Amino acid sequence: MEGPQSISSVLLLFLLLPLGPTGHTAAQRCPQTCVCDNSRRHVACRHQNLTEVPNAIPELTQRLDLQGNLLKVLGPAAFQDLPYLTHLDLRHCQVELVAEGAFRGLGRLLFLNLASNRLRALPQEALDGLGSLRRLELEGNLLEELRPGTFGALGALVTLNLAHNALVYLPAMAFQGLLRTRGLRLAHNALSVLAPEALAGLPALRRLSLHHNELQALPGAALSQARGLARLELGHNPFTYAGEEDGLALPGLRELVLDHGALQALDARAFAHCPRLHTLDLRGNQLDTLPPLQGPGQLRRLRLQGNPLWCGCQARPLLEWLARARVHSDGACQGPRRLRGEALDALRPADLRCPGDPAEDPAEDEEPAAARPRAPPGPAEEDGAAQPCPRACVCASASRHSGCEGRGLQAVPRGFPGDTQLLDLRRNRFPAVPRAAFPGLGQLVSLHLQHCGIAALEAGALAGLGSLLYLYLSDNQLSGLGAAALEGAPRLGYLYLERNRFLQVPGAALRALPRLFSLHLQDNAVERLAPGDLAGAPALRWLYLSGNRLSQVSPGALGPAPELEKLHLDRNQLREVPTGALEGLPALLELQLSGNPLRALRDGAFRPVGRSLQHLFLNSSGLEQVSPGAFSGLGPRLQSLHLQKNQLQVLPALPGLSQLELVDLSGNPFRCDCQLLPLHRWLTGLNLHVGATCAAPPSARGQRVKAAVAAFEACPSWASRKAKRMPSARRTRVKGSRQGADKVGKERRGP
Repeated sequence: MEGPQSISSVLLLFLLLPLGPTGHTAAQRCPQTCVCDNSRRHVACRHQNLTEVPNAIPELTQRLDLQGNLLKVLGPAAFQDLPYLTHLDLRHCQVELVAEGAFRGLGRLLFLNLASNRLRALPQEALDGLGSLRRLELEGNLLEELRPGTFGALGALVTLNLAHNALVYLPAMAFQGLLRTRGLRLAHNALSVLAPEALAGLPALRRLSLHHNELQALPGAALSQARGLARLELGHNPFTYAGEEDGLALPGLRELVLDHGALQALDARAFAHCPRLHTLDLRGNQLDTLPPLQGPGQLRRLRLQGNPLWCGCQARPLLEWLARARVHSDGACQGPRRLRGEALDALRPADLRCPGDPAEDPAEDEEPAAARPRAPPGPAEEDGAAQPCPRACVCASASRHSGCEGRGLQAVPRGFPGDTQLLDLRRNRFPAVPRAAFPGLGQLVSLHLQHCGIAALEAGALAGLGSLLYLYLSDNQLSGLGAAALEGAPRLGYLYLERNRFLQVPGAALRALPRLFSLHLQDNAVERLAPGDLAGAPALRWLYLSGNRLSQVSPGALGPAPELEKLHLDRNQLREVPTGALEGLPALLELQLSGNPLRALRDGAFRPVGRSLQHLFLNSSGLEQVSPGAFSGLGPRLQSLHLQKNQLQVLPALPGLSQLELVDLSGNPFRCDCQLLPLHRWLTGLNLHVGATCAAPPSARGQRVKAAVAAFEACPSWASRKAKRMPSARRTRVKGSRQGADKVGKERRGP
């Protein structure tokens, strides 16, 4: 027995000898600027002015704290020698760039903190390799946009924090791939628009924070994509109304926070499609009354503190409903005087009187707060210092929101509070906006002038509006803008000119807007785009020209536009794809051409944007013919292709489009014969629903193209392929059986 034991001991010692010293050295090494706790596998290198990740960190480290250094750039595979990391802290490191593949090799990482850095964008593959990551902190950066696919590699992520950035828009599928994410923070950004499918692809989302943004309407369509939401925070946004038409449908929602906004009215059915709503927080708004809410049958708490509630007889239905539904409310009466300060839930319907009631004092006959020209008294007013506000307007100091919507005004009023950030003047009558029409409003961020009959914007009309980001001039009578019309608002990023009378793009005026991000010219009368029309907007990202009369887009009319990501040319009169005009658009992600009389697609139609394009819309374009090379150049980046509602009877196979996530071929009269066989074979290899059905021959009518096998069995290529495949299989089986028999015979005969 001693022999085997001795051999085992010697062998074990032999195996350990070369590893022992190396393992000991690896365990003991530590960069001079760091503190290493090898027993816990923690390394801290805080505030050491490091410009790169130290290269002597122990390989077995699990927690690495690098906060407060000067890393600036995280290069490819920056942490490749630390495969066991589970926690990585990079806060306050002045990081400006995360290169593609910077975190590759960190397959065990659970927590990544990149908060309080200087990131303006995340490259498409910056977060690759983090398949186990559960929490990602990006709070306090300078992110201005999110590109679909940015988080696609984070399939295990549970919490994502994007608060305190500079986001202004969420595109469709912005969070694609986050199948397990339960918490998403987007508070303290500048979000004003959410694409209808911005939150699609978040099936596990339970908590969403959107407070302190610039949302000017309840984004019900986008929010309803996250149907599992249980808590939604929308406070500190400037929208004034919420109703059923906003489309908020969240069957699992339990808590809705709408505090400290600008709400002046709430429809009774605003939350009719949120049946499980338990707590509704409306504190600090401008509500003088509230109707009994219909739909949220489980509502138990209604927070109304800080609203100018008017406890007259119009509030009786509210009190009766609160008692009947057993809803606890903490609001207090703003008036009339005899009830000022009284708790709402301490009153009975009989306590609320109307003018003319026998017991009503005529002196109590006052108007509700919302009917008065100014907001309810604030602290400054109680001290005797009245806040400025033009007559017939409402100025809410808490939300910095002023409005005179639909007051029949004939000229732009003056005298708004100097800290106003949102000014709503829509639905008045201003034939012209004169020079310096908005004095003293240097903090104004959003200006609404829709439906005002404006025919002219005079030179310098926006003078002094250095903070203006959003200008709404939709639904007016503008046919042009002079070269100096938009001067005075150099930070303007969003210009809305839909449904006016423009005959051409106002290129000269756009030269005053070096930061223009999004230009909306839908439903005008623009007939052509010529070179130079967009030369004054070098930062343009989104261009909307839907519903015009465009029959020609000249080469060079759109480019060079290095930042342009979204181009909408749908519902025009284009008879062919403007291939030449797509030159010089290296960043184009989405191209909308639906609703044009295209009829045919020629070879290489989209080649200039083949490397960048992700979404292509060609639906309802009268397409009858698609050349075999029409989509050549469109490579693995294309994610969605829309060809529905055309006149296609045949379509070539599209093997080059290997990464498609959505292809819609519905509504085409496909003829399922041998010409369509290549498409059939291509479709059967896709794990996607494509909606393609056969219109002919009669035997296949109504069948899905993928399933119509019988329609193609008579095709020569189908039959020959089957014939070739069967003998080959038989030969293989026969050969295999003979080899097996020979082997058995040899074994029986012996060597």
